[in-house]
Parts: sequence; structure tokens; C-alpha cells
Amino acid sequence: MNQSEFTQLVVLASQCDDLPQALQLLQECEYEEVSEVALSLKGQFAVAEVEGEQRVYHVTTQQEGDDLQEFVEHIMNTDEHVIRFVAWFFDAYFDVKQSDTYKMAGKTYQQPKRK
Repeated sequence: MNQSEFTQLVVLASQCDDLPQALQLLQECEYEEVSEVALSLKGQFAVAEVEGEQRVYHVTTQQEGDDLQEFVEHIMNTDEHVIRFVAWFFDAYFDVKQSDTYKMAGKTYQQPKRK
């Protein structure tokens, strides 16, 4: 996929109403590598209320010897723009900087606050 096709995909995905809709778009896209990764993520997201916020987490498990380890990563809050998910997706699986994904979508990237 060339740069303009990638930009178009980022724009389309960031215009979705929510994470499930954006994930569905990515699963059905014509670019096999993107659709395969998106399909592999099916069923790996959970919503939990934490500190009064509805947070979306990416949840995976990994077998380590006899133990099953669970890994949880906060992706976004349900009331945030879906660009957060789109930027996470392309950063985590395709090494595209989140700030670059925001730029392609015409959005302003803000560095996460350090705790």
C-alpha cells in the first residue's frame, strides 16, 4: 500500500463512531496485512469502569510454563475520539508513530501525561 492509500485508510478508520466500527473497517479493508492483524484482534477488547471512566482495554493471554499470564493495556476511554484506537493499532502492529497517524487523519496529537 502506498502513502496516499494508507492515509485514506487512516482517515476512513478515524471517521468511525467507535472502536468496534473502526476495527470492523480494518478487518474488511483490501490490504491483507492490515485485515489479518485486525481479524486477529477480534474478541481481545474489554470495557471496564475505572475511576468513573469507561475505559477500553486490549486484553491478551500468554502461556508461561504452567501459568497463564494476562496482559491488559489501556487503549482509550469510550468517550474519546476513535483516532486514539487507530493510532494505537498502527503504532503497535506497523510501527507508525502515533503522532504521524494523527497528522494523516488531520487531528492534533497530544503527548500522554506522565504519572
